[in-house]
Amino acid sequence: MSAVPVHADGDGRVTVSLAELLAMRARVGRVRPLPLDSRAAQAGQQSSRLYGRGMDYAESRVYQPGDDVRRLDWRLTARSGKLHTKLFQEEREGRLLILLDTHPSMRFGTRVRFKSVQAARAAALAGWYAVRAGERVGAMAFGSGQHLLKPRGGARGAVALCGALAEWDADAVVDIDEPLSEAIARAGRLHGASRVLLISDGLSCDEAARGRLREVSRHARVCVLVVADALERELPPPGRYPLEHDGERREVSLEGMRQRREFQQSLGAGQAQLVALAQSLGLRWRSIDTASDPLEAVTGLLGARPGR
Repeated sequence: MSAVPVHADGDGRVTVSLAELLAMRARVGRVRPLPLDSRAAQAGQQSSRLYGRGMDYAESRVYQPGDDVRRLDWRLTARSGKLHTKLFQEEREGRLLILLDTHPSMRFGTRVRFKSVQAARAAALAGWYAVRAGERVGAMAFGSGQHLLKPRGGARGAVALCGALAEWDADAVVDIDEPLSEAIARAGRLHGASRVLLISDGLSCDEAARGRLREVSRHARVCVLVVADALERELPPPGRYPLEHDGERREVSLEGMRQRREFQQSLGAGQAQLVALAQSLGLRWRSIDTASDPLEAVTGLLGARPGR
């Protein structure tokens, strides 16, 4: 199994816990898989092993008229006294690309954990499920961190993803604004993805993202997972709320209905825009908050439901 970057493990609340991401393998192992939902699957490019002129030996069988004589299994032919042909297997693997939002807005949360931590948990679950379904999994971070993990298959691929998620989260936060459209354009230059899972709070949405997402969805199945804090999803109760940003702590007083509604609408503008964008393009989408278990949302998006 490939090595995982060594660094202090996060607390799972404001920083990503690598141990937690790795442990999610067991949870995905209890999920009952359904057929993969991808453009590649519709085109006959889902994970499968095909007998043909591949590179990996599969088995030998009795020679049939029309078989390539260059593929004869001479050892088995000598032992059995009958001509045998070698069969080879070619892997046609699906590829899941996870687009992970790492903007500073993701490092916010009032319930249980930051949105950034919840996003990493969801990405890890998606990775473990993808490799269990026979896909390769890769990831691209956009926003504060612009990182790339090339697609890999099997348990090593999922472990590499978990390590990358923890490493990217541990990087120093740089206030870089990368519109969603630019991130999708970068992702579009990475050929071969049969599925794309966008995980974001939506605050990076811009008008140009619509066309870019539509283009990507022509050759890959695009799903959207919106991560939101409780204050972004519903009206906050009346009260005084301490908020901290860049080391500065302030207190916001929310007493009247209008004040509370405007505050919630301001915080939730990103998720509302991303949901509207996904709906307008007919993309499959789900929304989770920072306190929920992302397993059902992730497996629902990728084409499975939790087993009993």
